[in-house]
Amino acid sequence: MGRTWRGRYRRGSGRARGGRVARLAGLGVLVALLTTGCSVEEVLRFGWPEGVTPQATAMRELWTYATIAALVVGAITWGAMAWTVTFHRKRKGDDGTPPRQTQYNLPVEIVFTVVPTIIVAVLFGFTVNVQNYVDVDVPDPDVRIDTLAFQWNWQFSYPDAPAVDGKPISTLGTSDTIPLLVLPTERRIQFTQRSNDVIHSFFVPEFLFKRDVFPMPEANNQDNVWQIDRIEREGAFVGRCAELCGSYHSQMNFEVRAVSPALYDRWLGLRAQDNPATGAPYTAGEALGALDCGEVCSPTSYKTYPFSTDRTKRSATEPVAAR
Repeated sequence: MGRTWRGRYRRGSGRARGGRVARLAGLGVLVALLTTGCSVEEVLRFGWPEGVTPQATAMRELWTYATIAALVVGAITWGAMAWTVTFHRKRKGDDGTPPRQTQYNLPVEIVFTVVPTIIVAVLFGFTVNVQNYVDVDVPDPDVRIDTLAFQWNWQFSYPDAPAVDGKPISTLGTSDTIPLLVLPTERRIQFTQRSNDVIHSFFVPEFLFKRDVFPMPEANNQDNVWQIDRIEREGAFVGRCAELCGSYHSQMNFEVRAVSPALYDRWLGLRAQDNPATGAPYTAGEALGALDCGEVCSPTSYKTYPFSTDRTKRSATEPVAAR
């Protein structure tokens, strides 16, 4: 076999191997996309849950476009690296002379400085715009909620809605019950929060952001009031404490129940009355059950359930009743 023929054979074999690798890589990407079971919308969310508020949508879109921009920059960088490795690697017979150096190429260095600066400035501008929108508070919201966090549960009060005894309607969670936070859709809601002991954090994944709950927020210079424009659909959404707050931090859940404005008004009306069956004021669960509006009005939580705080137990307990 002649030297020239052997060289051509080796080069042809290298191209063939490279082609096979490329085809296998493309096939792997195709199989991954076809077997994940994700819709186009789910892929574009890049792992973020589907939000139920306008603020959540704004933050998810910021995340999506920032991720796409990062992937574009990454693809360009990876492509430049692959091109360099492929076409500028050392070959047999090279005399060791280094390739032409361009470290002092002024136009290239200007591009490498200006382009990243522009990218950072654009991302910063969009981030500030979304952050300002998320943090805006308007006067006279439709609904006000007072949130009290404590080790290891929640109390939610409605300061504009008096109960039978004249005090604000409230819902208290215990180690046996998940507190139900009933909210209306299509109304602006304001939350005022504080902690009774350590730092907690109010987190509903479908709202796509969390708010730390401080003890003595005024003394800690915290803005403890925030709002959402509206909840866009009915449903049950699990809320959590997202700040390590002690032994039972992971069990400090609550359940948001988003219902239509008409159902919400009826629910508040029932909470201001005594339940004829018990002779005591309606609890959150009893009032929901009386509305008889399907699963969203279930009197007990159905997206999460309480955990026993008995340290000798190692398994979760099913809910007993909703308060």
